[in-house]
Formats: sequence, C-alpha cells, structure tokens
Amino acid sequence: MENFVVSARKYRPQEFDTVVGQAHITDTLEHAIEENQLAQALLFCGPRGVGKTTCARILARKINERDGATSEDGFTYNIHELDAASNNSVDDIRDLIDQVRFAPQVGTYKVYIIDEVHMLSSAAFNAFLKTLEEPPAHAIFILATTEKHKIIPTILSRCQIYDFKRITIEDIQQHLRKIAEAENIRYDDDALYLVAQKADGALRDALSIFDRLSTFTQKNITLQKAAEVLNILDYDQYLNIADLAHENKIPEILTAFNEIVKKGFDPHLFIAGLGSHFRDLMMAQNPTTLSLIEVGEKTKERFGEQSRKWSPQQLVDSIEICNHADINYKNSKNPRLMVEIALMQLASLTAANAPVKKKNS
Repeated sequence: MENFVVSARKYRPQEFDTVVGQAHITDTLEHAIEENQLAQALLFCGPRGVGKTTCARILARKINERDGATSEDGFTYNIHELDAASNNSVDDIRDLIDQVRFAPQVGTYKVYIIDEVHMLSSAAFNAFLKTLEEPPAHAIFILATTEKHKIIPTILSRCQIYDFKRITIEDIQQHLRKIAEAENIRYDDDALYLVAQKADGALRDALSIFDRLSTFTQKNITLQKAAEVLNILDYDQYLNIADLAHENKIPEILTAFNEIVKKGFDPHLFIAGLGSHFRDLMMAQNPTTLSLIEVGEKTKERFGEQSRKWSPQQLVDSIEICNHADINYKNSKNPRLMVEIALMQLASLTAANAPVKKKNS
C-alpha cells in the first residue's frame, strides 16, 4: 500500500508559473532574476497558506540553477532554511551569522530562508541587524512572516518587501478542479466553491479540506456532503427557508428552523446567514450586481430564480428584520424566541394587507 501524500505537498508548485494567485509577486521575482536586480534581503509577508515559503524555495532554487549550483539530480547545495518559530534565540542567529561568513564552494550565492521571522526574540533581531544591513556579497536572505507588524522597523527598512494577498475564491476553485481531475475525483462545482470560500484565501487550508472531503465522500464530492463535513448550512437550507417565508408558511418555517437547531447549528449564525441570503437575493435581481454574490454558478442561477419572487422592498424589509435579530441576539433574555419572531415576521411580509411593524434597532 502506497503512503498517502497530502495534496498540499503533492501539488506544491515547483515553478513560478504554477503558483496560484500571486502573479504580481512571481512576475517581479522572475524579472529580477533575469535582469540580475535581486535584492540581498527580501521580506515575504501575508496570510498563512498563500505561497510565501513556496515562492521563497522556488526563488532560492532558481538562483542556484542560474549559477550552476545544483547536482545532476536537482539537489541544491546553497539553500539553508531556518524555522524561527523554534529557533528564535540569539544563539541561533549567531550560529547563522557564523555560517554566512563563508562563501559557497559551488556557485555564487548562499540563500538563507528564515520562516516565521516575527518569532525571533528582540536580542536575536538586534544580533541579526548588522548582518542584514551589510550582508556579504554572496548572501541572500529571504524572510517570511504572517505578522509583518511584529517586525521591528529597522529590519523592515533593510528589506525589499513583497506583500502576498489572499487568494481569490475563483483561483482556489480552479486549482481544486485541476487536482480533482488529476486524481479522478468526481465533484460538484458548487462544492469546490464552498471549500474555497471556507478556506478564506488560504490555499493550504483549501487543500486540507479537499483531502478530507475526498476521503469522506469516497471521491465523489457533492455540495450536500461538503456542507455536512464543514458543518455549515448549505444553500438549500436558506433557499427553503426563503421559499417558506414567501409562501407565508409560519408553522413550516418554525419547524424547519427547529430541525436546523437540532442538528447543532448556532441560531445566531443562522439568522446572520439568512440576512446574507436575502442580501444575495437582492444582488441577484440586477445583472450589474450579480457578480457581488459569492456562490457557485449553479447556485447563482437558483438565487436568480428565487429573487424574482420577491419585490425589492420586500427584500429590503427581510434584510432589516434579520439584521435587527442579529444585532439584538446576544442581549436578548430569550434569543431563540427573537429568531422565531424574525422568522414569523419574514413569513408575513408577502401576506396580503399584512405589513410588518418593525422596531427600531
């Protein structure tokens, strides 16, 4: 039986053109290498899981390849990595400085990658400062951090700073599609969109969720199973609640809400999510705002169909009702009742001659 390799490792980019969602960084680095204008100290900063360490390794390898400092099997001689999360003392930095003094035996440059550099102690930062200010000609430092604000200004001023951005939902979804097809995994496109949305801009998180889903669903990732594994309410639940509200079915909408609570979902998150759903329905009514809805294409079509049942004013009223319940939820002595009142108000909006009397929040 073969050892399982997680997707984040198996599909880790090996070239700049395969890095997802950071073209503004990778293009600049490639041009810097080609034109021999690479700074000796670079700082890669941004959220977790967006490719900082990956780009640092690719850059280090490219520098070695250009100088012929790689073996026949692709091994790079002059790359040194330090994890500052576990090697953050002044002694660790002094050991690094001692290594930096010696020129490489093969090639022109030694490349030092220091990950989680913000974890260095104050003494370690101070010990590193002089070397970073006047590095030997053969040394290139690539620092990576998720917390740029924790790095002292004197270090920042000596680095060329590259700000990595959160990866867009669409870019993550497209990458997951490629992996699913390579691994012969069946999938709902909206399920991959949900995974990308849950990852919050971190590709590594998305790949971790994807692996879990692939195992749980036996390589058949559906929207329903994705929502179940991620423990979030899928779009069907909100579409159903909105339909019940439109049809003035108060007993049915309260029963549906009770089933949602019994499954362990937080009523506060539910009512906030329902408000977002009505907001999306409003966006779906106009082609110019359709792109503001962060759901998959098939779900977007369903939102469009449902939105046509409601008038713009009814949707505005629905959003206000949900927002009122959301704001006052924590201060209520009976928060569940507050959500149920909101649902009854929603189910009365479209009733003939039955306007909802809304309270000021």
